[in-house]
Amino acid sequence: MTEKDEGALSEPTNVPPLRLAVAGLGTVGGGLLNLLASRADALEQTLGRRLEVAGVCARDRPKDRGIDLSKTSWFDDPVALAKSDDIDVFVELIGGSDGVAKAAVEAALAAGRDVVTANKALLARHGTALAELAEANGAAIGFEAAVAGGIPAIKTLREALTGNAVTRVYGILNGTCNFILTKMEQEGRPFAEVLAEAQALGYAEADPTFDVGGHDTAHKLALLTSLAFGTRVSFDDIELEGITTITPADIQAADELGYRIKLLGVAQRTDRGIEQRVHPAMVRKHSAIAEVSGVTNAVAINGDQVGDLLLVGPGAGAGPTASAVAGDIVDIARGWRLPPFLIPADKLSAIKPAPVGSHRGGYYIRLNVQDRPGVMAAIANGMADHDVSLESIVQRRPADTPAGAMSADRTGPTTSVVLITHETDEASVSGAVSAIEGAGDSVVETPQIIRIEQL
Repeated sequence: MTEKDEGALSEPTNVPPLRLAVAGLGTVGGGLLNLLASRADALEQTLGRRLEVAGVCARDRPKDRGIDLSKTSWFDDPVALAKSDDIDVFVELIGGSDGVAKAAVEAALAAGRDVVTANKALLARHGTALAELAEANGAAIGFEAAVAGGIPAIKTLREALTGNAVTRVYGILNGTCNFILTKMEQEGRPFAEVLAEAQALGYAEADPTFDVGGHDTAHKLALLTSLAFGTRVSFDDIELEGITTITPADIQAADELGYRIKLLGVAQRTDRGIEQRVHPAMVRKHSAIAEVSGVTNAVAINGDQVGDLLLVGPGAGAGPTASAVAGDIVDIARGWRLPPFLIPADKLSAIKPAPVGSHRGGYYIRLNVQDRPGVMAAIANGMADHDVSLESIVQRRPADTPAGAMSADRTGPTTSVVLITHETDEASVSGAVSAIEGAGDSVVETPQIIRIEQL
């Protein structure tokens, strides 16, 4: 390298600043502003240009966000901010699948402005259409923060693993559910009680349906599926089940059988089509994902070249999520341009969903039944009639229930029967359980069926 070359590297670049607009200054938005302020000099040195917050939009202007915004342009309308000629990148942290968040993102993309968002609901519902709009106007969409907070799951799939054929992507994608299931296991407490604690700690909303019903996990899974398999985003094709029916009896049985229960989002390519499913699953205690506890998230990817990868880290919070947003901003500042879902939107294939009931695997089934002669034989016959082979069948009574305890309607004593099946298809399991329920009045509660995942 000549002296001239060495000097050239140290000269100022005179590149104009990248002007950012931030819509939504809640937990993540406030965290982003503080990150950009504290890391301003380091980021400028890395990028060769300044990152400048040129405009913001929030409902509560007077709120203290730990940073001086008195000289920053304020907008009351996010759409007007997105259309402003004084910005280069629109950062959407409002949330929601429709309404003003969607309108503002569309306005920014239509104007050819790059967008960074943490809005998984918006992308799960409209991701393909927004990708088409971005590509038509030469804009980028960064959404690392939309999936698993600070874990670089999107970057891993979109960049690091492009040389792989991905066969499966799955993970623990909701910290609230993982916290609840961890507490239920560790302390033997019922779902409702632990949910109340999660709400008191701020891990769950006043209306927790979005989390515990599996919807949040499903939004994230829809994005991972598209990136993993080159398909159009297809949220409506996800089989969805939350954790509200999980009981201490299920947690205890899982523990005794060598499993833990986790809420998983799973996308898997099969010869029957692509499975997209969100549901509680039993995973072996010795598996890596079983060790992921509390509010921590995990994303696992199976690639033909790299084998199995597991990314573990914080899935939410101001710092981790703001870090992911900042990473997308830095990529844009460097001029990196990739189609939002790795391949051009018009090349994304329509998803071919695997038929409902075609999933194959082992199953845990818990039946609360009348404790009387013939019931166990009826259960075994019902399974055999639907070609469901049983690995084990255990009659177990909860420790606090004395022998001969009556059922709720006092028709006789009850007992719990736990079945573990060999690998079979879901339609056969559902058919067998329905047949057992319909064969008389032996089953006194809704049966519990949980998939066993071999990870």
